[in-house]
Amino acid sequence: MKSEVDIKDSVKKVFKAYDVRGLFPGEWDDDIARLAGNAFVQYLNAESIVIGRDMRNSSPVLAKAFCEGAIMAGAEVFDIGLASTDMLYFASGHLNMPGVMVTASHNPAQYNGLKMCRQMAAPIGEDSGLSQIKAAVESGILVRHEIPGELKEIDLANEFRDHCLSFINPKTIENLKIIADTANGMGGYVVPKVFDKLNCKIEIMYGELDGSFPNHPADPLQAENLKDLQNRVVETSSDIGLAFDGDADRVFLVDDMGQTMGGYLTVAMVAQSLLKKFPGETIVYNLICSKAVPELIEKSGGIAHRTRVGHSFIKQVMADTGAIFGGEHSGHYYFRDNYYADSGLIAALMVLELLAESEKKLSELRKEFEPYFQSGEINSVVKSVPKSIEKVTKYFSKNEIDNLDGLTINDGNWWANIRPSNTEPLVRLNVEAHSDELCRTKTREILEIIRGEQ
Repeated sequence: MKSEVDIKDSVKKVFKAYDVRGLFPGEWDDDIARLAGNAFVQYLNAESIVIGRDMRNSSPVLAKAFCEGAIMAGAEVFDIGLASTDMLYFASGHLNMPGVMVTASHNPAQYNGLKMCRQMAAPIGEDSGLSQIKAAVESGILVRHEIPGELKEIDLANEFRDHCLSFINPKTIENLKIIADTANGMGGYVVPKVFDKLNCKIEIMYGELDGSFPNHPADPLQAENLKDLQNRVVETSSDIGLAFDGDADRVFLVDDMGQTMGGYLTVAMVAQSLLKKFPGETIVYNLICSKAVPELIEKSGGIAHRTRVGHSFIKQVMADTGAIFGGEHSGHYYFRDNYYADSGLIAALMVLELLAESEKKLSELRKEFEPYFQSGEINSVVKSVPKSIEKVTKYFSKNEIDNLDGLTINDGNWWANIRPSNTEPLVRLNVEAHSDELCRTKTREILEIIRGEQ
């Protein structure tokens, strides 16, 4: 076991706002994972938990240690083995027990982490239990229950597949030609299991599970990681490209012309698809999404509800409002009938269904969902985040302003959001306007204020 100083240093580095994540073994190791498993069970007073892991080289070691700590604390541990994060969330809901996923998502190969949830996939974050688990790990104490638990291996792959397919009519997408880039991540495991039951043509790029990510990083938010998929879609005259991240809970789309699509477009498409089936339902979207999203929701007969950025806020608002769906520009899509958890696979299937029913090319269909022009998210390192936001607030004081998440300025023909990073001394800017020229002008104008004399 590490010394107390080493444990505290590790915990400080790897316990984040929503999960545990860091260099392995540089910043944490199996001792910390064992303590985390023990603390997780103790905090939740859990009689049983479920665990899954990704394909990273260090995941078996960390999963084994977490299980040891949980069993020591008296919990029965159900191990589903290799899984995507949305598969683990499904397992948590399906089995009605707390869960943990061993993964570092889109981070490079030398990282690993833990995503934890309560039963029914309810999130655990800094303000909802992670701080208490962190404190217990920092103590370095392993609590030993008088009757230790045991480990059971179970296979939920077929149940997860059937659950994902229950969101669509599989026959609608039979004639589509699809390319999926799974980036050697967990998409290479779950995507074939789901699509093998469909009659559409699908080609999987980089489907071999390889935690070293030999082809490109498993982060589809970075444009350079989508180039292979874009080229392949065009080369094969495919209808759509799907790009999954490392733990396959997020998906980004590429249209038939090889052009990337922002996450808000997927939000809008899934919203329309759901409202066709369930008119009048509430849809939650974060404030970085295009204003085309709430306009589309309301035009489709739904109720649009705006929220802060972040899965904990989205899930809470969905629970409070009974929303059927919630979406973020960052590629996370949450479904009420998926225990309010996010799933890239379910979102992808719903877009495929909408595309097939439209009988249009995706490059044509997307035009209905993107009437405005966006800057994309631009980060600026600043000396003082509050002072930077204050300068922008003062400059646009005559405009409509709100502070739901950072600063949002609305001027009718354009809007902008400036919000602070949770972990770094930087601010994130998003601008949207009715014309490309106006979007570029306002982006330059606001960046000059943010990056001016500090």
